[in-house]
Parts: sequence; C-alpha cells; structure tokens
Amino acid sequence: MEIERINESTIKFYITYNDIERRGFEKEEIWYNRERGEELFFEMMNEANDKEQFEMNGPLWVQVHALDKGLEIIVTRGQMSDGNVKLEIPMEDEEKDDMSMDNNIVDMLDNNFKKDKDGDLLKDHSLSVVLGFKDLEDVISLSHTFDEDVETSFHSFEGKYYIYVTLDEKYTDEEQDNMLSRMLEFGYESDITIHRISEYGTEIIAADALEKIREKFA
Repeated sequence: MEIERINESTIKFYITYNDIERRGFEKEEIWYNRERGEELFFEMMNEANDKEQFEMNGPLWVQVHALDKGLEIIVTRGQMSDGNVKLEIPMEDEEKDDMSMDNNIVDMLDNNFKKDKDGDLLKDHSLSVVLGFKDLEDVISLSHTFDEDVETSFHSFEGKYYIYVTLDEKYTDEEQDNMLSRMLEFGYESDITIHRISEYGTEIIAADALEKIREKFA
C-alpha cells in the first residue's frame, strides 16, 4: 500500500486488489460487507497514523475511487470550530461531479457526524481504543488500579489479551488523555482492530470487563 501525505489534514492511499487479498480480504466483500469494509479502512488508517502521524479523530470526509488494479482513497480530516465542521477537500471541480463513494464507508462516517434536533453537526468526543497486554496479570493489575466509569470488553486473540475501551463524551479530551495514559501503564495501544479481534478471536467478557475482572480476582 502506498501512503501520500497531501497536507496537514489530508492523506491519500493507493492499495492494489492483490494487497487487499494478502491482508485477508476479498475484493467483493469490501464493497458489499459493511464490517469488512470498515475493518480494511481502519487498518489503513492505523498504518497512516504509524507512518505519517495522521490521527483519525473528529469527522472525516472519504473519497473512494475504484481503479482497474486497486483503490485510491483520499481522507480529509475536518476541523471543528464552534460546533461547525470545516473541510478543505483537495480536488478539481470535475472530480467533484464524478466522485464515487462506497456506501459502506458512508454508513461508517455517519457515526462521526452526529446532529442535533435542528440538523446541526455536533462534535463527537468519544474515544475507542484497543489495549493489548503481555499477560493476564497486567489486566488484573489494571482492573484494581483503574475504576473509572468507562465501557470495556475483554477479548483474547492469537494467545494475547485485549481490552476494548470506550471513553465517551461525558469526559473532556484532557480527561480522556489522562485516563488513557493511566491504562497504558499496564498495556499498550494495539494496531489490531476490534473488528478483526471480534471476528477471529474470543470474547471473554462482553461488558463492564474491568469491573468484573476486579470482582473475580479480588
């Protein structure tokens, strides 16, 4: 996969169908299976974050162009100001009239653009992270140290343990960063998506994972 940084808020991917298949996806399911399309997208965004420090936060605008040998995907990160979204999308006028988007990705992005009763866009402050752990003892230690009210689930995948945590909008960005830093003292931020873990791994505890682990290993 090729990654090109266009500017501070825009990044471009080019991925061949052969590369897509090597990653364990089929060409057809990218277009017709919503979850698999999202999984591929999140994998690509994780690589962009690792290589180009392009974080997937806030609303995103995604252009998907189907080419003969692969996909060209342009992702633009919106800037929030007083509840309004500002997008600077780098494309020519003729591209605007001939732009194609994957409906699966459109469905996914709807979650990034939450609206109030008047239809105005609201910022989504929630943050979801997959935390990996070297062994079960680290998970138990985290459960006894971290007792904040957050959504967590517990999973195993390829011999390792993972906690999927969601820090919702009731916490400020600063509070979310602080809580994430505390949790990372016991584990690490994994580049494996929750979609892959859910499909190929084992869900051990579906909800309130840290609380239940704390009770079980008192």
